[in-house]
This record gives sequence, C-alpha cells and structure tokens, in this order.
Amino acid sequence: MRILVAPDSFKGSLTSVEVATAIAAGWLAARPDDEVLLAPLADGGEGTLVAIAAAGGWEWRHTEVRGPDFVPVLARWLVSPDRGRAVIEMATASGLSLIAPNERNTSIFTTMGTGELLKAAIDEGVRDITLGIGGSATTDGAAGILTVLGAVIRGEDGEPSVALPTPPVAINLLGTASVDLSGLDRRLGETSLRIACDVTNPLLGPNGAAAVYGPQKGATPNDVEVLDMALAAYADALEAAAGRRERETPGAGAAGGTGFGLLCLTDRFRSLELVPGIDVVMDAADFAGKLASVDLVITGEGRIDRQTAFGKTALGVAQRAHTAGVACIAVGGGVEPDGIEALRPLGAVVVPVVERPQSIEEAMAAGEDPLRRCGERMARLVSIIR
Repeated sequence: MRILVAPDSFKGSLTSVEVATAIAAGWLAARPDDEVLLAPLADGGEGTLVAIAAAGGWEWRHTEVRGPDFVPVLARWLVSPDRGRAVIEMATASGLSLIAPNERNTSIFTTMGTGELLKAAIDEGVRDITLGIGGSATTDGAAGILTVLGAVIRGEDGEPSVALPTPPVAINLLGTASVDLSGLDRRLGETSLRIACDVTNPLLGPNGAAAVYGPQKGATPNDVEVLDMALAAYADALEAAAGRRERETPGAGAAGGTGFGLLCLTDRFRSLELVPGIDVVMDAADFAGKLASVDLVITGEGRIDRQTAFGKTALGVAQRAHTAGVACIAVGGGVEPDGIEALRPLGAVVVPVVERPQSIEEAMAAGEDPLRRCGERMARLVSIIR
C-alpha cells in the first residue's frame, strides 16, 4: 500500500512534522513493505512555518521584534532563495504561546511585532508575502501592524492617540476618532499579501473577535464588552479613512481583528486576499499530487471535536480525500462525539491516540510514543483484511 500521512500539529506538544514522522514510524513497524509519504500540514496558525519549510525550497530568517507584551522576541520567518516570496507566522511575533497563561491580558497586547516582520520582509526586497494569522494573543484590530506600516490613529483632539509611548493596544482604541493612512509605506503598492485565515468570524458582536476569542486570551466578560466597543470606534474611523466597509467580511474577526485591519488596506496593496490557511499549506506540500497516488490518507490534530466542523485541518483533508475517493483515517489526541460526527459524512474514521484515562497535561507530556503505537495499531488493523 501507499499511505499519505498529513496531520496538523498537536498544539503545545508536537509539530506536524513530528506527528507525521511518529505515525509513519509506527505504521512501518507493522507493515515495512508499504510506502509512506509525508505531508505535514497546518491551518495558518502556529506550526505553519514548520509545515511549509518541510516541503523544501525555503530559507529561514530571524528578526528581533516586539512581542505582544512588548518584550523582545526572536521571530522566525521564511524566504524563497530568490527573495521573491516570504511566509510569516503571526504566532511567532504576536502569539498567545509567547505569554504565560497567568499573564494573558489581550486588552494590553499589540500586533506591532507582526508589522515589524512584514516590514523586515519588504526591506529585504520581498514583494509576495503569505501571512498566517492564527494563534494570536491580540485583539487590537491590527492597529499595531498598521502603526508600524505608517498609519496614525488620532483622538478627538486630532493628536495621535495611539503612538508610542501610548501603545497600539486594544484598550487604547476606545478614543479613536480618525485614522490617517497618508503615511503608509509606499512599497505596499508593490506588494501582494495573502492572509492565511482559518475562521470566518465578523469583527464585532456576539460572534466577533472579542466575544469568541477574547476569553481564551485572558479577557473577562467586562473586558469583552469594552474590547468590542473599542474595536467599533476603531472600525468607524478606519473604514472612513480606507473607504471600505470590512467589519462584516468573513474572517474580519480573525486574530483579534487583524483580518479586518488588513482588509481595510486592500486598496493600498498591489493585491490582498484572505485564503483558507489549510489551502496555503496543502499547495506548498503538494498535497493534491501526493493524494492522487495513494490508497489511504491519515490526518489528525490535537483535538477532534465540534470545532473540527469549522474548517480545521482534519476536515480539510477528509473533504479532499472524499472527493478523490481515497479512504481517510483521522487520529486525535482527544476525540469527542461531535468531532466524529463532523467527519462521518465524509467517510473518515476517527481513531483516538490516548491509551488510558489521563489528563490533557499527561497526554501532552507523553511525546511521540503514543502516536507511534497508534500508527502501528492502525497498520495491524489494515493487515487483518489485506
């Protein structure tokens, strides 16, 4: 048999490369004569860079930027050998994983570091940039990014209300009266930006950036209400300056409104589009080409649950396998009935990795061994009928 192993990362535990390698090793332990192809994936969030780099043809860059809490971080990004293309992962500069759980307070975090990565790529001559915006710690509507790129956010008195030492963070957007885009970096007009985004939320309201994602970033119920008001004031001003209404555009609420802020700059770039993160990584990994030649595809992620139905990697792989008529197995570090039901119509079978009752912390600390054993179990099951 020819097997394609195409998982996402197990967040906080293993990269998609490590997951794919472990499953493949287990499979080959039971069926050494099979051919196993690897296509590590991601959905635009944390792990996107590693998955794309695994496909080959990229060089690593490291740039010191301001983290979400303004503490300097050394963020990685990718550039093509001809300096024509770059891939940036927001999580490396403005990511939630950069902040200890007991210190998360999205109201006072910034996306400036992501803006500094964009500027670093442009400074190097890159004019075709892919930006993955999953996994952010922020809810500033890309105010930090826009500030780095030359925008000025002003209050009622006409003075800059968000300019260092008053930082571009969510809570400081409450007094926004206008946004001046006249100072934006002129090189944006030469630059194409693809934003890899795996959610479809609007900017505001009960399904918006603050309400849906704020709590996991440290926002209290009162914080959520204030953040939504701050983003509304900012949206009024930015939309007026840009001449575009983007607050309801699917994906505007992604990464704390980063989708919205960048969408408002569409006319300032040579081109700008929001695309599903999974599609970006699949293209880089030649997923379609590999899928066409295999008998079975194995995907997976840390949890297969109700969120799986809203565009996560396992669903994307299962949909493509179903269309191609290829059998699909999805492994999950944790599995819930809603996740099983989300994949059932596509003919995908869900297999849990866990081998005994244990806490999430124990499962995450177990490393690659359970995945290897899971890969071996699946191979032995296949051997019963082949």
